[in-house]
Amino acid sequence: MKAQPAAAHPLTDSAEIEKSYAYWRVRTMMGMFVGYAVFYFCRKNLSAATPALIADLGYSKTQIGTIWSCLYLTYGVSKMFNGVLGDRANPRYFMAIGLLLSAVTNILFGMSSSLAMLGFFWALNGWFQGMGWPPCARLLTHWYSQNERGTYWGIWNTAHQIGGGLILVLGGYLTEQFGWRSSFYVPSVIAIVTSFFLIERLRDTPESLGLPSIEKFRNDSQASSGSSSKASFRAVVRNRKIWFLSLANFFVYLVRFGAMDWAPTFLVDVKHSTIGGATLKAAGFEFVGIAGALGAGWLSDRVFKGRRAWVNFIYMFLLAFVIGEFWMIPEGYPVLDALALSAVGFLVYGPQMLVGVAAADLGGKEAAASATGFTGLFGYLGSIVSGIGTGWVVDHWGWSGGFIFFIASALIGAGLFIFTREQQPQAA
Repeated sequence: MKAQPAAAHPLTDSAEIEKSYAYWRVRTMMGMFVGYAVFYFCRKNLSAATPALIADLGYSKTQIGTIWSCLYLTYGVSKMFNGVLGDRANPRYFMAIGLLLSAVTNILFGMSSSLAMLGFFWALNGWFQGMGWPPCARLLTHWYSQNERGTYWGIWNTAHQIGGGLILVLGGYLTEQFGWRSSFYVPSVIAIVTSFFLIERLRDTPESLGLPSIEKFRNDSQASSGSSSKASFRAVVRNRKIWFLSLANFFVYLVRFGAMDWAPTFLVDVKHSTIGGATLKAAGFEFVGIAGALGAGWLSDRVFKGRRAWVNFIYMFLLAFVIGEFWMIPEGYPVLDALALSAVGFLVYGPQMLVGVAAADLGGKEAAASATGFTGLFGYLGSIVSGIGTGWVVDHWGWSGGFIFFIASALIGAGLFIFTREQQPQAA
C-alpha cells in the first residue's frame, strides 16, 4: 500500500523514455477511467432504485434523503482523510481495495430493508467510495504536467458521467425487470471484477518505473501557486483561495447531486414518467456533462490560460437559468425535459471538474490529493444538504421550493468563484 520509491536504475535512453512514457500514460489513463466509472456503479445505482424503493418500503423523501446524506457525510470525511493518505499510498492497490469493499457494502445494502440498516450500509459505502478519487489525483498530477492538466483531467473526469449515465440506464432496467435490489447486486459483481483489473493495469509514479519526472520529461516547470514543493496539509488549509474554492464547491455539489439524485423522482412524481423513461432522461444529464467537462478543461487551458475561476463563474451563472428552465417545462414535453436536464449536466460538470484541477494547481504535486480532498470534503457537505435538505424542502414546500433552493445555490456558487480568481495566468 505504500507509495513506491524511485527505481534503483532509472532509464537514460531518450528513445526508450519516450516510448515508455507514451505507453504508461495511456495505460494509466485507461485504468483510472474504467475504475472510477465503475465506482459510480456502486454509488449512483440508488438514484435509479429510489422511486421503486419508496413504493416498496414506504419511506418518505426526507427519509430517503437521509440515506443519501449518510453516504455523503462519510464520503466527504473519507475523501479528505484518504486524500492525505493518498499522497503517500500506492494507487494501484489503494483504488482496487476501495472498489472491492464498496461492492461488498452494496450487496449488504441490497439485502436490507430497515431504514437504520440501509443508512448504515450506505454510510459505510461512502467511506470506501472515498478511496477512489485520491489515487486518481495522485496519478494525474504525476503523469500529466500542469500546462496540459486541464485537458487530461477533463478526459479522465468524463468517467463520472460515463459511469453515472450507464448505471442509470442499467439500474432503471434492472429495477423495472427484477426489482430494486437487483440494481445493487449486479453492479457489485461488475465492481469486484474491475478491482482486479485495476491491480493489473495501474502502477505508481513515473519515477517508480525508472522514468524522469513529468516536468523533466515535458520541460515544464510547475508554476508556484502559493504552495511550495514541500506543501503539506497544513499549508493547504492556510491557503485562502483553497477555502473560497472549497466553499464554492459546496454549492457545485449541492446542485450537482440535487439534480442527479432527485431528477428521476421529480420526473416520476410531477411529469408522470415511467422509471425507465426517467432514468434515460437522467442519463442524458451525465452523458452531455462529458462535453461540459471537456469544454471547461479546454477553455481553461487554451482560452483563459489557466485561469480556472472565470470559467467556473460563467458555467455556474448560466446554470441557475437552465435549472429554472427545466423546472418550468409543463408536463407532456419529454423531449424538452431531456434537453433541459442535459443542459444542466453540461453546465454543472464544468466547475465540478475544474475545482479539482484548480485545487491541484494550488496545492502542487506533493499535496494534490490533500488539496483535492479538502475541497472534496466541502463538496460532499453540499451533497449532504442536497440529500436530506432537498427531501425536507420538497416534503414541506413542494418541488417549487426545491428548485428555488437549487437556483439560489448556483448563484451563490458563481459569486464565490470570483474570489478564487488568479492574479496572473498560470505558466503555460
